[in-house]
Amino acid sequence: MISSLLGKKIGMTRVFDAQGDQVPVTVIQVGPCVVVQRKTVASDGYSAAQLGFEPKKPSRCRKPEAGHFKKAGVDPARLVQEVPVDDADPLKAGDRVTAEVFKDVGHVDVCGVTKGRGFQGVIRRHHMSGQPMSHGHTMHRRPGSVGMREHPGRILRNQRMPGHLGHVRVTTQNLRVVQVRPEDDVILVCGSVPGPNGGWLVVSRAAKKAGAST
Repeated sequence: MISSLLGKKIGMTRVFDAQGDQVPVTVIQVGPCVVVQRKTVASDGYSAAQLGFEPKKPSRCRKPEAGHFKKAGVDPARLVQEVPVDDADPLKAGDRVTAEVFKDVGHVDVCGVTKGRGFQGVIRRHHMSGQPMSHGHTMHRRPGSVGMREHPGRILRNQRMPGHLGHVRVTTQNLRVVQVRPEDDVILVCGSVPGPNGGWLVVSRAAKKAGAST
């Protein structure tokens, strides 16, 4: 059984459980994904399925892309990515995979790209406390000393300094699956996931928490 699907973040909301308690959830559209290519150990040396998510106009495809989709007999997709599958899985090119995959899954791992924050200082980027903000001080939000005058007389590698923040690939693990709605192609997970609304995600069965939902 395939354990990962492509999707996108819809937004956050809340639902109420059987006890009437409020649960903050993120709504994730997972699928429907179409299998664009099936890779096997015999032909490719490893087992995987290349999935396509969200349709794309054929006019937006380059010729090699268009030929790849045409060979599989599927419509062009905006997002194409490989996910691992068992070599004995009967999936083949042209098959559709939906949110039913997570029907009996208790926890998932969600991988996405975080929001880009641009160039930021050390207080926001590394959570430093900064310098005194009182009258007479001139440093305020600056990092302070970053090196030394004597040995080795240079700034050491990995010194925390201002720089680019965000827009990195992050995996949030062990998010509890609150609801699966196959008719809407969405799942509701407890908590937040990386990236903005509309950002691409890869949703997988939790690697560190196996078993059905509780």
